[in-house]
Amino acid sequence: MSNLAQPLAESVVQSVDWLAIAPPTIAAVVGLVVLVVDLFVGDAKKALLGWLSVAGLAASTLMLLPLLDGDRSTFCLTGDADVCSYTADPFTLVIQFLVLGGALLAALLSVTALKDANRELPEGEFWFLLLSSAAGAALLPASRDLATLIVALEVASLPAFALVGIKRGDRKSSEAALKFFLSSVTATAVSLMGVSFIYASTGTLYLTQIATEIQNVDGQLHTLVQTGVVLTLVGFAFKTAAVPFHFWVPDTYVGAPLPVAAYLSVVGKAVGFSGLILVTVIALPSYADVWGPALAALAALTMTIGNVGALRQQSTRAYSAVRLLAWSSVGQAGYLLVPIAAAAYSQDAEKAIGSTVAYALMYAAVNLGAFAVAALVARTKPLNRISDYRGLYASRPLSALVLGFFLLCLAGLPPGIIGLFAKVTVFSAAVDAGLGWLAVVMAVNVVIALFYYLQWTTLLFRAPEGEPERHRVPAPLTAAIALTAVLGVALSGAPQLVLRFSDTGLF
Repeated sequence: MSNLAQPLAESVVQSVDWLAIAPPTIAAVVGLVVLVVDLFVGDAKKALLGWLSVAGLAASTLMLLPLLDGDRSTFCLTGDADVCSYTADPFTLVIQFLVLGGALLAALLSVTALKDANRELPEGEFWFLLLSSAAGAALLPASRDLATLIVALEVASLPAFALVGIKRGDRKSSEAALKFFLSSVTATAVSLMGVSFIYASTGTLYLTQIATEIQNVDGQLHTLVQTGVVLTLVGFAFKTAAVPFHFWVPDTYVGAPLPVAAYLSVVGKAVGFSGLILVTVIALPSYADVWGPALAALAALTMTIGNVGALRQQSTRAYSAVRLLAWSSVGQAGYLLVPIAAAAYSQDAEKAIGSTVAYALMYAAVNLGAFAVAALVARTKPLNRISDYRGLYASRPLSALVLGFFLLCLAGLPPGIIGLFAKVTVFSAAVDAGLGWLAVVMAVNVVIALFYYLQWTTLLFRAPEGEPERHRVPAPLTAAIALTAVLGVALSGAPQLVLRFSDTGLF
C-alpha cells in the first residue's frame, strides 16, 4: 500500500523554483517582517520601517537580474511540464521591473510623506499594505492560469483600497477609498463570472490550454464563451482606468496620499495592462474578432475623454494639478490600449504588445517624476493647484526644469525624445494593423494633450506672484526626483533601450 502511495504523492507535489518566484516573494516576506517589527518599535524609530521597506523593494528588483539568462517556469503540471502556473519570461521580467521599480520610487516619496504627516498616518500598516500590493502586482505578469491571475489581481488591489483611505479622519480620503472599493469589487465580480464561463466551456484554467480548447468548444457554447470573454475583459478594463470604467480615478487620486496616487497611476495600470495582455494574446487569440474591436473602441473613447477631462481643469481649483495628472493618466491609458487592440489584427501580435510595454516604461518613469515634483510643491502649498506652480523656476530651477521635461515627454515633444518615439511606436502599431481610423483619433488626441501640457509647462517659467518660497528638500524626495529625471534623460538619449521591445518577441 505504501509503495503505491509514494508515486501518487510524488505525482501531486509540484516542484518550486525559488529563484523564479523570488521577486514577489521577497516583497511579501519583507511586508510581514515590517508588520511584526512595528509591534516592537517605538514611535521615535518608526522611520526605520520605511527604510526597511525601501531596502526590501530594492532587493526584490535586484533579484530580477539572475533571471535574465533564460525563461524559468514553476508550479507546472506533473504530467505536462510545459503547462505551468508561473513563468518568468522576458515579458514577465519587464513588467516586474516596472512594478517593483515604480513601488520603490513610490516608497521613497512615502518616506517623506509619512514624516511630514507627523504620525497622522499609521506607518507600520502603510508599509505592510504597500509591500503586499507590490507583491501581488509583481506576481500578476508571471501568472499563467486564470486562478493565479485573479488572486494576484486582488492581492494587488485590496491593500490599495486601504492605502487610499489611510488618512485618519479625512472625509475626502474615506470617500475616495469607498468609491474605489465599490467600483473595483463590482468589476472583479463581473470578471470572475467571465472566468467561470470560460472554465465551464473549456474545462481548464491554464492560459495555453484555454487557447487550444476554446477552438474546439461545442457550437452550443459559443455564446457562453463570447460572454465570458467580454465579462473577463471588463474587470481588467477597470484596472486600466479605461472609459467607461474610469470614473473613480480623479477623486481617488485626490483623496489618496500623493505617493499612493503616484503608485496607482503606474503600478495599477501595469497590473491591468499585463492581465489584459495575458488574457487576450495568450489565452484568447482565436477570439480576436471579439476583443479586438472592443479594445479599439475602448482605446478611442479612453484617450478622448481622458484628454478632454484634463483640458477642462481650472488652474485655480483646489487639487487641480493632481486632477490634471489623473485625467492625463486616463488619456495615456487610451494610448496604451492601442497596440493591444492592434494585436488582434496584426500578423505579429508580439511586436504590437512590445509597443505597449515600451510605452508603459516611458510613461512610468516620467509620470512618477511628475508626481514627485507635485509632492515637493505640496509640502508648502497643500491645495496643489496648477496656479501654485507659477514661477517655480524662480524658487526651484532644477525642479521646474525636470517637471517641464516630464510634461514634454508626456506630450511627445523634444527634448522629451522618449515620449515622442514611444508615441510614434504606438501610432505605427495601429497603422500596421490596418487601424487607420484609430491612428487618426490618436493623432487628434495628441494635439489636444499638447495644449494642457504646454500650458502647465509655460506657467513654470513665468514671473512668480510674490516672493518665491525656499525650503530644504528631504533626501528621499530628492532621490525620487533625481532617479526619474536621470531615467527620463537616459531614455531620451538612448531610446533604443526601451523601443527594442517593440521589435522583438516578448513571449
